[in-house]
Parts: sequence; structure tokens; C-alpha cells
Amino acid sequence: MNKPSSQRVRSLMSYLTPPHPCSYLPERYATNQFISPDLAVDAPLYNRLIEHGFRRSGDYVYRPRCFGCEACIPARIPVNAFTPDRSQRRNWRVNQHLEVIPCPAAFNEEHFKLYRRYLTWRHDGGGMDNPSPRDYMGFLTSRRINTCFYELRDLGKLVGVAVVDSLMDSFSAVYTFYDPEYRRRGIGVYAILWQIAEAKRLNLSWLYLGYWINECSKMRYKGRFHPLEIYRRGRWVSADTPPSSH
Repeated sequence: MNKPSSQRVRSLMSYLTPPHPCSYLPERYATNQFISPDLAVDAPLYNRLIEHGFRRSGDYVYRPRCFGCEACIPARIPVNAFTPDRSQRRNWRVNQHLEVIPCPAAFNEEHFKLYRRYLTWRHDGGGMDNPSPRDYMGFLTSRRINTCFYELRDLGKLVGVAVVDSLMDSFSAVYTFYDPEYRRRGIGVYAILWQIAEAKRLNLSWLYLGYWINECSKMRYKGRFHPLEIYRRGRWVSADTPPSSH
């Protein structure tokens, strides 16, 4: 497939959702642009769409299109240039004994129970709690994308799961959930550090992190990975570039 230009991406069939309460910023409303479900977004096309700021939720591919707000910023890490800070180096040392085991993107009762525990702790009352197995699989997996569930185990105990899409030249971090009892161990940060290392080992170029939202405390952590690239005005630039230069 030829790489679509920004103009071709804009010409793909898509629709805007009605404004709805924002999941990340209270008292704001969000609107998403979805690629038409009638268009079968396979792995090569999704690889190109993610380069233009899109993201998937299950089989649905979208990007924020909110009136008067640009808080959700597509972000990625150029893995070969990544340099961990002091805290991240410590996190790596503390957690490096964890065993990481790849699993197919299929329903697993042990994973699902951990997912429900994580949501109850992390997002209680946020609209994601009490999911069904169908909700769980519909959110994390896609019929056309190569997805892997990476288990993180501590002496055999399941302490986290990192859900990752494998694309042509990159990983995309779909979601990570972990045991709340291990929250002080920084399992979420370690999952990203491991994905960076694995992407580098596989000679991939980037790890896509989804949307960096500096105004949201739960999404601010993405800005702590350096260097970070962000997608603004149709191109990827360094997050350190002044906004007036984007």
C-alpha cells in the first residue's frame, strides 16, 4: 500500500461524534473523528493512520476533534534516541526481575480478573468499571491488527498485562493494567520501558503512546519520556519545540 498523504487521510470516509462529556477533563466536551466502520482498516492502513494522529479502540479508529481544545496530543517515543532519567533507571532496576511472557490476544480469565481489579481502583465511577468479557475484548483487541498481551509476572504471580499492537515500523501501546498492590513499584512505567527496549531490539523506530494530556494528572506521565515527539499541524515535532514553532 502506498503511504497516504495528509490529504488522502483527510479524504477517507469518516464521521464526527456528537459532543459528549470529556473523559479526561471535567466540564469540557469532546468530539471524535472516526474512520467509517465500512472501511476495513487493516494493519498497513492503520500503520499509516497512526502516523497522522489516529488511535484505535477495538476495531474503531479515531482521533480527537474537539472545538476550541487541543489538549489531547498524539505522542510517540523514538526508541533509538530514548534516554531514561534517574527515576526511570531506578524503576528498571527494581522491576527487571519480572518475567515478561507474550500471550495471544484471546480471552484469559486471569487477565480479565486483574483488569477488573485495576479499573475498580484506577477508574472507579469513570464509566469503565464493571466491564463484561465482551466489553474487555472489544476495547483491547482488533480483528485486523496484530496484538499481543504481555504478561508481567513476579515469581509466577501475575502483576500486570501490557497490551501492544505490532505495526510495520513501531509498537503501539494500547493499554496496561496491573495489580493495585504493586502501584508503588511503577509497573505502568516499567511496561513502557520494556516496550521501548523490545522495540529497539526488534529494530523498530517508535513506540506510540496514544494521547499525551498534560492537563490530566492520569495522562501527564507520558511527558516524562525523553525525547518525546508530538503530532501538531500535520507533522511530528519534538515536544520541546516551542508551540509557536509547531
